[in-house]
Amino acid sequence: MRLQENSRRRFLGHAARLALASAVLPLARPALAALPNSRHLAFEHTHTGERLSIVYALGERYLPNALQRLNVFLRDHYSGAVGTIDPQLFDLLFHVREDLACDQPFQVISGYRCPETNSRLRRTRGGGVARHSLHMEGKAIDVRIGGVPLADLREVAMARETGGVGFYSDADFVHLDTGRIRYW
Repeated sequence: MRLQENSRRRFLGHAARLALASAVLPLARPALAALPNSRHLAFEHTHTGERLSIVYALGERYLPNALQRLNVFLRDHYSGAVGTIDPQLFDLLFHVREDLACDQPFQVISGYRCPETNSRLRRTRGGGVARHSLHMEGKAIDVRIGGVPLADLREVAMARETGGVGFYSDADFVHLDTGRIRYW
């Protein structure tokens, strides 16, 4: 009888904690974004139609659960393969959006790309896809921002001197990466 009572108490206590957590979690996201040292990003994926708005870091600390959600969001949209995105890429995006004084989400054309997808795109796209693309390392992203001229996005990214910046006006995106500094 006593064992049953303890099990029931543990179960009820656990259920109460879960109910409280599920009630508080939606409130925690806006609270995190309001903190002065939080870093927040918003995305719309042009191929999957998914949207994500997320606080990914507080001060110098990256939030592991947020990074995992970002990895899944920026997965290879052809194969579904999930890579590990370089957190410095998120910092670059954060600062670029901040420099532009823009609240609009990044429109993602391409994030992570698995080696098989990269090879296939190299064969079928007639160039423009690097053999050793930083997309395969989670260090590159192709984006635009609604209402922001591509040239402005490119100029702000280049001024950061953080990595590579590619300008693809015909395809309507800017490539940003955390590799060596170079422009094309």
